[in-house]
Amino acid sequence: QMADPFLYDSGERSHYGCLGHEVQIEHIKAYVCRPSFFTDKAVIVIHDIFGWLFPDIRYIVDLIAGHGYITICPDFFKGTDPWKTTDHWADFADWMKRHDPMKVDKEADVVLKYLKEQCGAKKIGIAGFSWGGMAVHHLMLKNPQLTAGVSLYGIIRDSEERYDLLNPTFFIFGEKDHTISYDQITLLEEKLKQYCKVAYKIKVYPGQVHGFAQLKPEDMKPDDKPYIEEARKDMIDWIKMFI
Repeated sequence: QMADPFLYDSGERSHYGCLGHEVQIEHIKAYVCRPSFFTDKAVIVIHDIFGWLFPDIRYIVDLIAGHGYITICPDFFKGTDPWKTTDHWADFADWMKRHDPMKVDKEADVVLKYLKEQCGAKKIGIAGFSWGGMAVHHLMLKNPQLTAGVSLYGIIRDSEERYDLLNPTFFIFGEKDHTISYDQITLLEEKLKQYCKVAYKIKVYPGQVHGFAQLKPEDMKPDDKPYIEEARKDMIDWIKMFI
């Protein structure tokens, strides 16, 4: 049994006034933020277990849009309940069975179609956090339409097929993340070296716990702030390199 994944209280968050708007795409709701000018470049953001309404993830969507990308965070839980801080940790395994980050292909296809046909996107990248980081890892193995990916603290476990990435992927981890052991990161590195035919990068940020890169500026601790900002800059730089 894993330890409780979140060392911070996700309930204590400052309010966030979002810059984007919500849309309905086939069977999925999504939060979209566009830059102030026309672009044919887009980024899909995959939320963590707290879902697409969580203020932190909407802040990230707006942040990426500010760098010149049509940015969208679909509800990959399809209207079902996200994990809540009041939920019991003993129920987490069952909840995960009903919310499998390896079963996001259909929703990803719906969103890709929308970005291409309705938004005129020609190059599309993806970034995901925790649960979303696992989903990104999965999609970068399966979907050639995604030009580049950033997987933040999400590792696909127990699969030999997880190393043959289709397009450039950047893996971001926190050094003090007790949901992902250092051995798992080392294994990922060794196997990517062996199997991966595209550009990849792995970076571990000192002293950072699970979920560190999503925090809004007013929710950051001063000691963590430089690492959070560095991780976000690294994420944007990776996207800009390929999209």
